Amino acid sequence: MVKILLIGNGAREHAIAETFKESRKKPSLVSYMKAKNPGIAKLSDAFEIGNYNELDLIKKFALREKPDFAFIGPEDPLAYGVADLLEIIGIPCVGPKKALAQLEASKSFTRELMKEYNIEGNPQFMVFDKFNISTAKNFIESLKGIVVKPDGLTGGKGVKVQGDHFKTKKEALDYCNEVLKTHPSVVIEEKFEGEEFSLQCITDGKTVLAFPPVQDHKRAFNDDKGPNTGGMGSYTDEKNLLPFLTKKDVLDGLKITQKVAKAIYMKTGQHYKGIMYAGLIATKDGVKLIEYNARFGDPEAMNVLPLLENDLIDVCNAVIKQNLDKIRLNFKKKATVCKYIVPEGYPDNPLKNEKIEIGQLSDNAKLYYASVEQKDDGLYMTSSRAVACVGAANTIWEAENIAESAANAVKGRVFHRDDIGTKKLIEKRIRNMGNIK
Repeated sequence: MVKILLIGNGAREHAIAETFKESRKKPSLVSYMKAKNPGIAKLSDAFEIGNYNELDLIKKFALREKPDFAFIGPEDPLAYGVADLLEIIGIPCVGPKKALAQLEASKSFTRELMKEYNIEGNPQFMVFDKFNISTAKNFIESLKGIVVKPDGLTGGKGVKVQGDHFKTKKEALDYCNEVLKTHPSVVIEEKFEGEEFSLQCITDGKTVLAFPPVQDHKRAFNDDKGPNTGGMGSYTDEKNLLPFLTKKDVLDGLKITQKVAKAIYMKTGQHYKGIMYAGLIATKDGVKLIEYNARFGDPEAMNVLPLLENDLIDVCNAVIKQNLDKIRLNFKKKATVCKYIVPEGYPDNPLKNEKIEIGQLSDNAKLYYASVEQKDDGLYMTSSRAVACVGAANTIWEAENIAESAANAVKGRVFHRDDIGTKKLIEKRIRNMGNIK
């Protein structure tokens, strides 16, 4: 029997766990979680609770359970070097080593890598630290629109964009100085105009294969208003595409990731084995790179994993053995819509320890647990995104109805974006792309 070690405790990892357990190989699953996710715990034969930087605890758990391989879900354990640790003790890992996880952990590393290897899709950018931030004003003045990115992990909430989060160039400089109080450096880059999409890929360091593109919604409230979040929901369509994209857009995005995979090997001498997820934007000048993540997206994983027709264990073994070129990824021709249930006040001042009740769901709906705790008398939210509600169907509109119905079945002091996957919002995206191109 195959035994898999899954590291992570979010809805993304709940979806990964479910996908593994659907394998015809009937694997044993053991999980290491920062907090107990009731969905993952139910699917696991054993689990351990601990922080992702407690490397000795992770090592002891892995040595005791002796898994055939490990799959690392979130970014933090990758940045702490958990993949390096597991390989040292003989456990192969789907998840990049620490030096390679810089692709997400360091915005400057990625921009400099693309610049050094002349990879298309890079914006105009400069990196500043506290010693040279005084020279940033001239660069800011030279840009039509500005994006400010802390150089490090921020849980998807640190990036600020002119027009969305601040108005003036002085505000941009003020935010740079604020970032430098907690981060070693800050990246300032030009703002792209277009429509964003996520292209999650899996690679063995040589071959790169893409999952269907997904569009995420970062803003907290309907019609893309409010502060940034970890992601309020996402969708993909029945063509395994997006309504505002062409197949060429997706192919161009894949080419960027293929070149980055080659460049990071040339730079570090190590093959990247795991998920390489490009946040991309379709512009009038082609597809550009916003950022990379070194793991599946959350919520985007919940859109693509239910569509995967391959056995995920076979795909992971191909990554480990570096014969991914023998695999062709196949996906159901269905649309998926994901909507996140979050506590009132999220993301700035969320309610904590509030009970939620989950009513009757349709057969086509899936629920994935995120920041929730199972107590004797029921399910309680902690302080972040609580439950991901996913619908899959033959069209986006049917999938949206299923996801919305599931979201409405979650009762408590909660809210969700009911516009994600709706015709009104998607037609707005299509019009915007038409105007840009």
